[in-house]
Amino acid sequence: MTDFLARHWFALSLPCAVGMAWVLPDLGSADGPLRTATSTRMGVALIFLAQGLTLPSNALREGLSRWRLHLLIQAFTFLVFPALGIALDRLAGAGLPPDLRLGFLYLAVLPSTITSSVILTSIAGGNTVGALFNAVLSSLLGIFATPLWVAWLMKTGGHRQPLGPVIAEIVTLLLVPLVVGQLLRPRCAGWADRHKKHLGHLSSGIVLFIVYAAFCNSVKQRLWTQHGPEVLLPAAAGIVVLFGLAMLLTEGLARALGLQRPDLIAARCCAPQKTLASGVPMAKIIFGAHPGMGLILLPMLLYHPLQLLVCGALASRWGRQAGAEGSPAPRGRPPGGAQ
Repeated sequence: MTDFLARHWFALSLPCAVGMAWVLPDLGSADGPLRTATSTRMGVALIFLAQGLTLPSNALREGLSRWRLHLLIQAFTFLVFPALGIALDRLAGAGLPPDLRLGFLYLAVLPSTITSSVILTSIAGGNTVGALFNAVLSSLLGIFATPLWVAWLMKTGGHRQPLGPVIAEIVTLLLVPLVVGQLLRPRCAGWADRHKKHLGHLSSGIVLFIVYAAFCNSVKQRLWTQHGPEVLLPAAAGIVVLFGLAMLLTEGLARALGLQRPDLIAARCCAPQKTLASGVPMAKIIFGAHPGMGLILLPMLLYHPLQLLVCGALASRWGRQAGAEGSPAPRGRPPGGAQ
């Protein structure tokens, strides 16, 4: 039980953060004692500074040769998955609250994870360097691709989203701290690598704080009394369908491209994944003090534990298969953090 709690503390803490928002909404509201309108912005910058400190700069150089793997993962993350989300929204989104529909679309245009996808690939005996390359590249591309997608989706839905201020916020709170972290890495790499676990826990804690603040504002705006708990069931069902289709599409495209087993596993572990660690801070920047932030974040909060649970079980199975075939998989354990 202790080991289980240590590995999955973040996923278990998410509902606690939401529950705290119901009990103490005034504390975490935008104008409350914690001044979350400002403190969450500082937290966003700190998350990306930590990412810059811990991202291995040589991962991009070492992984360039596996172009089919990179093409599949990046195209799936920023083209195929968004197209899948839009198609499902056209088919079944009319019956959902507008903010929840926006949350599903926002989830679809997020970048992939960093830590989770790489660790899962390692456990499964896949191309870990290729997974790391694509995780880093996806994180960098997502800084610009995700807000561009959101601006276009909101415009087509009849909502106007000024792109200039969003890009300025993205550059200030995401890109600049990330670059500063990378510039500091040559001097701080040893310290950052030794304390990578603690930096990850710090980032996860900040994400929990941002989730708490978002739901505090939703409770204060009486969002949940307007829609009621029946919103949760269709949201959960939609997440299961979306994740299942993403896994099937990834498998089909990877086999169509003729990827060898190590690259096939990397594609399976990277393409269907969506980041919570970057998704929550970016939502804070893109949507600001949107009263429906709780509903916007809900699909992402449901998708995160599902992808860890399913991909973790599959990665363990693939790793055992690799060992049975005579090529033992690297040892590791599934992640429990926010990535």
